[in-house]
Amino acid sequence: MSEKNTNEPIVDVAEAFSKTELFIEKNKKTIILVFGAVVALVGGYFAYKYWYVAGEEEKARTEMFKAEDYFGKDSLDKAMNGDGVALGFTQIVDEYGITPSGNLAEYYLGVCYLKKGQFEEAIEHLEAFDSNDQMVAPEATGAIGDANMELGKVDEAITYYLKAAEQKPNKFISPIYLKKAAMAYEEKANYADAVKIYERIKNEFAETIEGKEMDKYISRAKSLGNL
Repeated sequence: MSEKNTNEPIVDVAEAFSKTELFIEKNKKTIILVFGAVVALVGGYFAYKYWYVAGEEEKARTEMFKAEDYFGKDSLDKAMNGDGVALGFTQIVDEYGITPSGNLAEYYLGVCYLKKGQFEEAIEHLEAFDSNDQMVAPEATGAIGDANMELGKVDEAITYYLKAAEQKPNKFISPIYLKKAAMAYEEKANYADAVKIYERIKNEFAETIEGKEMDKYISRAKSLGNL
């Protein structure tokens, strides 16, 4: 039998425990203060999120109803700025920006500015909007593409159209923005890339309206580009 290595360090449990007690005793006030601060911070976060923000969201949702109604009727100025009684999206963003409805108001404002031809302002608000929604998120991204296209920034528009198509891929949104990207490529006389996207729409989204009309777009782009 081999002898036990007597050079191995031996941990004195009693001594280690005694040192821990001594440390705690010497730093008791600091430990209590730190622990109290952590508890207050965590409690404050949950109170803010589940009490204050929830209450503000309820108010914001009530205010949003009238603004959305004006938006649906294409009364853009009232939708944006209110009617003297109900708030518009601008005021909702200012007063309830921390809420989900305040965030959604950013999207509405962006679309309103886009419709009014104020493209820089449209981009500003659409970029401020944050969402993972299957439909609204890519629509916001695609709208930034539309605004850039109107500003003559074709490369930027293509980037946003392609991003919108891939953001939450689905047969309702993706073919629309792929088609816009391809048409933007045609605007740059880049017919080869346009054809690639048109063919992708035809192959991947054959059952959609866009997919069923792709043959004529492919033929036109090939003709224009001598492909």
